[in-house]
Amino acid sequence: MNMEEIVTLSVKHNVSDLHLCNAWPARWRKQGRMETAPFTAPDVDRLLLDWLNDAQQYQWRTHGQLDFAVSLSGTRRLRASAFTHQQGTSLALRLLPERCPDLAEIQTPPIVPALLASENGLILVTGATGCGKSTTLAAMVGHLNQHADKHILTLEDPIEYRYTSKRCLIQQREIGQHCATFAAGLRAALREDPDVILLGELRDSETIRLALTAAETGHLVLATLHTRGAAQAVERLVDSFPAQEKEPVRSQLAGSLRAVLSQKTGGRQTGWARGVV
Repeated sequence: MNMEEIVTLSVKHNVSDLHLCNAWPARWRKQGRMETAPFTAPDVDRLLLDWLNDAQQYQWRTHGQLDFAVSLSGTRRLRASAFTHQQGTSLALRLLPERCPDLAEIQTPPIVPALLASENGLILVTGATGCGKSTTLAAMVGHLNQHADKHILTLEDPIEYRYTSKRCLIQQREIGQHCATFAAGLRAALREDPDVILLGELRDSETIRLALTAAETGHLVLATLHTRGAAQAVERLVDSFPAQEKEPVRSQLAGSLRAVLSQKTGGRQTGWARGVV
């Protein structure tokens, strides 16, 4: 089977992730459970040769791991993580929806549209890996694109959903391809006249500091954080800084944090914990 056929079959079976490796049979994650997949996967090394551009090939050869996204026929996109290990090369593939979902479809809290009307501040979406944080951010961007006249700048690693500018001007930058790091991209963004900045992840203290500065200076910042709850999110942000900086960071958060949306999944269902502040 080719990848288009595999993805079509996976969608039919409500599969969220595919795991391909030349050393063993393909597996997929179906409703949260890992199962042996009913197909023979294409050669992983051949897929990477076909999918990666020259810059990505260099990163792959240099580091032995790479995160990227790939478009198949039509509008289907996959988020991919390639890595080497003792048995060879593996590909972990996340199936992305064919279109950007709206807020109602993913059952976000009713207050979210009002939060997105804020002129500035920080909105965090938190949760474990694979719970759908990126999809929630995409739905937020989609809502703004339908209901506001804004300049939205995204910093992503990799770009997952591709947006078409409607009411908003949307410009997407990918880490490693259009800018070196989240911090470098965010520093540049402050000079590029955005109304809204989307950060795929708050990874380090420099990025967090710049995000808080952006939120304080007239920008609405949407970002994700890998924590399991709203309270842990605030602790994680503060604990990213040395002791002498924690109190100023708490003050910045008190003035700029609009909401923490704590997301979780169970099987195919997405749930939300209270996290609006």
